[in-house]
Amino acid sequence: MAHAAPASRKVTTRRRTPDVFGPRTHAMAKFAVPVVLGLVYGYWAAANRRDAGPITGWNLLFGFLTALVFAVLFAAVWEVAPRLRREQHALLWFAFTGCAIGFLYSQSGVSVLRSTGAGVVVGAGVFVTMFYRYYTHEDAAGRRLD
Repeated sequence: MAHAAPASRKVTTRRRTPDVFGPRTHAMAKFAVPVVLGLVYGYWAAANRRDAGPITGWNLLFGFLTALVFAVLFAAVWEVAPRLRREQHALLWFAFTGCAIGFLYSQSGVSVLRSTGAGVVVGAGVFVTMFYRYYTHEDAAGRRLD
């Protein structure tokens, strides 16, 4: 006669993904990522504004100021966003990327409505992506689900 095997008690332990980088690497990335992204964004904005014309001092100044503003805003969003609930977290990234793309697109000489539309469309895509990610990786209070 066959009997059912007793149910095994499964011990649930919270497994965390391994952290391959040390604290020093994370501290350097906290500074380096906004700076590098800011420089890329500033170069892109300056290139859009000069429209294949000559590189001038004003164009360089515009690029570096744009890079500085972008890096500061990106660092602020990167620091503040994880402290928010998932809806607000995704909404903050929507606003940041929408404004960044809209400004970048406006430097190419298109109309305000077209650059606003592009910013809203790209920002909406970022919102949906970020909301899905936070919805599947966090609880309602914003704590990570490991």
